Amino acid sequence: MNELKGLHHVTAITSSAEKNYEFFTYVLGMRLVKKTVNQDDIQTYHLFFADDKGSAGTDMTFFDFPGIPKGVHGTNEIYKTSFRVPSDAALDYWVKRFDRLEVKHTGVKEQFGKQTLSFVDFDDQEYQLISDENNEGVASGSPWQNGPIPLKFAITGLGPIFIRIANFEYFKEMLEKVLLFKEIDQTGAFHLFEVGEGGNGAQVVVEYNAILPQARQGFGTVHHAAFRVEDRAVLEEWINRMESFGFQTSGYVNRHFFESLYTRVAPQILFEFATDGPGFMGDEPYETLGEKLSLPPFLEPKREQIESLVRPIDTVRSTKEFIKE
Repeated sequence: MNELKGLHHVTAITSSAEKNYEFFTYVLGMRLVKKTVNQDDIQTYHLFFADDKGSAGTDMTFFDFPGIPKGVHGTNEIYKTSFRVPSDAALDYWVKRFDRLEVKHTGVKEQFGKQTLSFVDFDDQEYQLISDENNEGVASGSPWQNGPIPLKFAITGLGPIFIRIANFEYFKEMLEKVLLFKEIDQTGAFHLFEVGEGGNGAQVVVEYNAILPQARQGFGTVHHAAFRVEDRAVLEEWINRMESFGFQTSGYVNRHFFESLYTRVAPQILFEFATDGPGFMGDEPYETLGEKLSLPPFLEPKREQIESLVRPIDTVRSTKEFIKE
């Protein structure tokens, strides 16, 4: 069985695609590599922020569902997303940046031997930065070359995702026996699992929590997390594997930028398995990635209708010069 290769992307819900674009571009310095719509709900934007080239394992994506209420954090949810930075020194830079830009954060803390910095955005969506100093395992991506962050401090990809779960024994068994993760560390209620080559890009932190109320999805919460598989053939292996264990799946789904499978592995926990390719470079030049509304071929005939449904957002950055500070 081909193991999962690590994290592919995390998809969350925002109250405002515009504010989300501003925060990820100008505060976090991640590159908008695709501005498209939710393929199942074409009036909803789907924004993809990633590394310089839109590499698998580096992207955080957002839906802005019209009229959705604010989510409530609790148990049985994917509740925090990590981003990798190159070093411990980078975290000191980010503390100063967050202070200057009035981003709420916890200060630098140690977790499973790594230095981390947790923070929230305008929706109370939870994130952390994690240092790659002395990290081994899945390689990270490359920082956005023309962005506002000095390259030696910039975000390069996804780190561990955090999941709060009420039925820990079930979830541990599912991760180990079905998804082939290994538990490698524990601190109190927090358990560290990894898969494949391991390291920051292939880890999940599971928090056993039967006290908090059930989380409620809405803006400010994560919709699903995706893990990397090599190609369509491996994806088919995973479809068969999940169904052989009795999980209901979406079956094969072609998302144009990658090919996918979706399965709910626990109450309110939706996982996706996604292929590394073809990626985001097929329909736009490198220089202007994410600047126009990109639609997969099956939605292209509806472009006029879709453009009338989604409000325009100016995402042109190729004409701007960012001062790295």
